[in-house]
Amino acid sequence: MTGTSVVTLGTAGGPRWWTPIDAHARFGISTAIVVGDRVYLVDAGLGAGRQFTRAGFAMDQLGGIFFTHLHSDHTTDLANIALFGMFDLPGTGPRIPILGPGDRGMTPPVSLRALVKPEPVAPHLPTPGTADMFRLLMEAHATDLNDRVLDALRPSPFDLFDARDIPVPADIGYHPNDAMTPDMQPYTIFEDDRVRVEAVLVEHPPIAPAFGFRFTTDDTTIAISGDTRKTPNMARLATGADLLLHEAISFDWVNRTYNGAPDATSQASIDHHRKSHTSAAEAIDLAHEAGVARLALHHLVPGHLPTRQWLAETGYDRDVIVPDDLQTLVPQGARARVAV
Repeated sequence: MTGTSVVTLGTAGGPRWWTPIDAHARFGISTAIVVGDRVYLVDAGLGAGRQFTRAGFAMDQLGGIFFTHLHSDHTTDLANIALFGMFDLPGTGPRIPILGPGDRGMTPPVSLRALVKPEPVAPHLPTPGTADMFRLLMEAHATDLNDRVLDALRPSPFDLFDARDIPVPADIGYHPNDAMTPDMQPYTIFEDDRVRVEAVLVEHPPIAPAFGFRFTTDDTTIAISGDTRKTPNMARLATGADLLLHEAISFDWVNRTYNGAPDATSQASIDHHRKSHTSAAEAIDLAHEAGVARLALHHLVPGHLPTRQWLAETGYDRDVIVPDDLQTLVPQGARARVAV
């Protein structure tokens, strides 16, 4: 086994097809933690499966998939990974774990800006967790899958993947509406012979639970924020990490996009962004508080903002990386460098 690296498969956030305003638009958020010849995937946004193969990875290298939360821009390529990945997996080895938040347990509060109370989608199961999400996605594709399984004798995705909900500790005072981010210590959710993965609750209302993750290998520690506003739990999780990958949103873009629009949807969007996300400057402050060696900004919103503008939002801080898609970062003890 060689060392640990990070490949930024996709670095854009938000449920959008970002129209390029410079040379390219970024793919949806997805990050590969590479430990020797094994790959662990954090989130599976738009194009994650294609980016996984473009990075040179094979499905039989996949050691696990971890979801920070269940917003569609983090999960939309899970079906593709399972449906297409079944052609590259023999079905004779252990099932690949898929870990993410469980059922929320109740719907979120309705925005105070609502003029008429909206009805929830799928009221019989309005907040499925990771295990139910995977089951429902595969059931939706049963026509296709049964052709493959019965006629072509391919293994069932249920024989290839093991989707599980991450339990929230019972004694921390968590409530999905009233206390979604109680102060807590990170706790272990997964461990194998290559990596230990810890989680902590982060603040991304109204979705709950939402997690940040910390990966510890023999040679490094890597923290990933998921979507969150600046929160002490994330600083606690990232303390002393060699590399922190933290989300960033341009509030200048939020203001340009929504301010002045009188409709309730636009105003509710402003509310959501400001209570649920982190600016580049706030991410830098958190990295300093946590004493991390290097900060990389990803889950960039908007996903089409030129890199030079993101660098301007960081104040051209030399300790901050704004990686492109398919860029390799190599944490090395006290620093993290961009592979060349």
